[in-house]
This record gives sequence, C-alpha cells and structure tokens, in this order.
Amino acid sequence: MKKPVNVVKALSAVAAVVGLIGGSGLAVADPNWPSKPITIIVPFPAGGGTDAFARPLSAHLTKQMGKQIVIDNRGGAGGTLGAGIAAKAAPDGYTFFMGGAHHAIAPTMYQKLDYDIEKSFVPVMLLATPPQVVVINAQKIPVTDLKGLIEYAKKNPAKLNYGSAGNGSSHHLAGELFKMQTKTFITHIPYRGAGPALSDLIAGQVEMMFDGLGSSSQHIKSGKIKALAVAATKRSPAFPDVPTAAEAGVPGYVVSTWYGLWAPKGTPKEIVDKMTAEVTKALNSPELKNSWLNNGSETPSLTGEAYGKFVNAEIKRWADVAKASGAKMD
Repeated sequence: MKKPVNVVKALSAVAAVVGLIGGSGLAVADPNWPSKPITIIVPFPAGGGTDAFARPLSAHLTKQMGKQIVIDNRGGAGGTLGAGIAAKAAPDGYTFFMGGAHHAIAPTMYQKLDYDIEKSFVPVMLLATPPQVVVINAQKIPVTDLKGLIEYAKKNPAKLNYGSAGNGSSHHLAGELFKMQTKTFITHIPYRGAGPALSDLIAGQVEMMFDGLGSSSQHIKSGKIKALAVAATKRSPAFPDVPTAAEAGVPGYVVSTWYGLWAPKGTPKEIVDKMTAEVTKALNSPELKNSWLNNGSETPSLTGEAYGKFVNAEIKRWADVAKASGAKMD
C-alpha cells in the first residue's frame, strides 16, 4: 500500500528547485510577456550613432507591441560602463542591451572589464551596419577633399584634433588606422559618446571625426559638417556624391561600424525568440527600412547563434586592427 504524499514536503521540494533555478541566474519566462515596459540600455549619451537607430526602433516597437520601450542612456568609458550595468540586470526579458562595434574592440583595449560580451549576454540580433565616414568642420580646416586633408595634416603635424565616442571606440580605432595608412599625426580627443563629440565638432572645438554615418548624416545634410569620404567598398545610397576612401585616395581604408541587441545571460529563450521576431518585423517595416537607408545602413538579417559568431569574429578582427595601427588608450 502506497504512503500518502506529504503535501508540505512536496511543496518544499518544488520551492527548493525553484530557488536553485533562481540562484543559477535563470529566469522563468513571463507567460504574458510583455506585461510592462521594456528597457533598452544604450551605453552612450543621447545624440550618438547608437541612438540614431535605437530611438526609431523603440518608437516603432512601442506602437507594434503595445508596451512602452524605454531607452536608458548610460554613457561612459567607451560604452563599457553601460555594458557592465546591462550585464547585471535581471534576466527577466524586461532589459535588453544595444551595443556595437565598440564592444568588440573593448576586450583588446581595456585591461579589465566587469563583463564579458560573449559570456555575460545572450546574442539577439544584428540591427544596423552603417559605414564610418570622415567628416570635418569646414570652417576650421581649409580643404575640400580627402587628399587635401591628408596634405594639410602632413604640413601641420599635431595641429589637427579628432573627436571620438571614447577610448577604445570604433571612432578611435578608425582614426588610428587612418593615421597609420596616411602617415599623418592627428591628436585623439576622447568623449563620453559620439553625441558630445559631434557637438564639439560642429562648434569647432575639434576639427574632424571618423564617425558612423548614422549619427553624422543629419549634420552632413544640414551643412554643419562636411563629409570627405565613406570608409566603405561602395558609396552610400543616402550620400551618392560622397566618394569612398579608395576613390578619394586612400585604398584599403574600409571601416564599418555596426549595432546589435543582446539580452542579459539567463533571459528565457522563449522571450529572446519573441523579441527577435518583434524586432525582425519592425526592421522590415517600410518606416524603419527608410530610416535605416537615410542613416546609411542596410537592413541586416543576422540573429541568435549566427550573430554571436559574427561578434566573436569582430573581436578577433578589431584586435588585429588595434595591433597593426598601434592604437593605445589615451
């Protein structure tokens, strides 16, 4: 004859298992997800390249999903401060992290990080791939093209300054690679994000930048800054009159930036899959496709494990670029 089940002990056992799951960093999927606002941590101040894609995406997702998607700008330390905050967020599907090429560079440039971009997060998907662009304050530098800039820099070593989104950012590495390939010396001025650097470029506090086309595009169109070349293999459809670096006299200078989405490690797969589906739907909408093209980016289609492998390859590629260019923390 079977012994009666001790309900109290059974419930205690279940609670213990749930406790173990919680202690392991795993989270139970909310069956009604999303049932409250979702936060996307952007590790740079407002007005930069990440913001140029994050804000249109969040606005579209808010309408599409019926729940507010909140952008939380956490700038500092070349994007690594915000990444560390995101890595420690609860893995419940209500916090995501939007980073990019900067976070593939950081493992090489920073001796110590309080997160691991490959181990602290779940890769969700690649969001945008705008090229880098060489932009100047035309009031500060008397040149009209890239060849003229190189000649001016050589005649005036250390006179020019270029702003970046911070030490170890793609702007920083793009600048150092340009200096190496053109045999020029231009002083690096790191900022807490591309937004503040662009503001100072427009104001004339720095003379030039190697910026992502996404954040520079509106200022190029308004005439506040001048684009001399895109660091890509082909011209941008949004700026067909701006030559590639190769066309402008620097063959081999190809530096693209990219932005992607991650979730904190332990976020339930069901929620990651739902978010992937929602973002994919948003990116394929006519509204965002047009917004992406205006910011110089095509619409990528890399998700999950394939996106994770892409990030791994980018870490290795940028490590090679840093070594070849001699880029160092300032």
